[in-house]
Amino acid sequence: MSAFPPQHQRLREAADAARANAWAPYSHFPVGAALETADGRIFAGCNVENASYPAGTCAERVALGTAVAAGARQFARVVITSQQQDPTPPCGICRQALVEFAPALEVFAVTPDGRSARWSLAELLPAPFTPASLENV
Repeated sequence: MSAFPPQHQRLREAADAARANAWAPYSHFPVGAALETADGRIFAGCNVENASYPAGTCAERVALGTAVAAGARQFARVVITSQQQDPTPPCGICRQALVEFAPALEVFAVTPDGRSARWSLAELLPAPFTPASLENV
């Protein structure tokens, strides 16, 4: 665990605000994510569950989709907030979705009491399936 870097406080605030709007009636696990582009723009998302569980979407992918819809393609970092006691990293599907655009992404997870963890996306997904995996197909 480490202290959350103060220079990324805007991202944490955006993730917290998104988490407040999460739709998590089944898991009771609200999550917010804020994705920062290489040029400093911030796109936030929250998890949106569905009674048909596979139809739900994680906060990280909601933020990513919003950013891509706005034309963003290069990302520097993501901050993920939840109500858990331990910092929660992105799930495997979100790791795969993020690596498509940002293999060197900096990933932070923050708890309500301010404890945080930091990883590189490469640490979390050491052998990703990327566009290069499709070469020679």
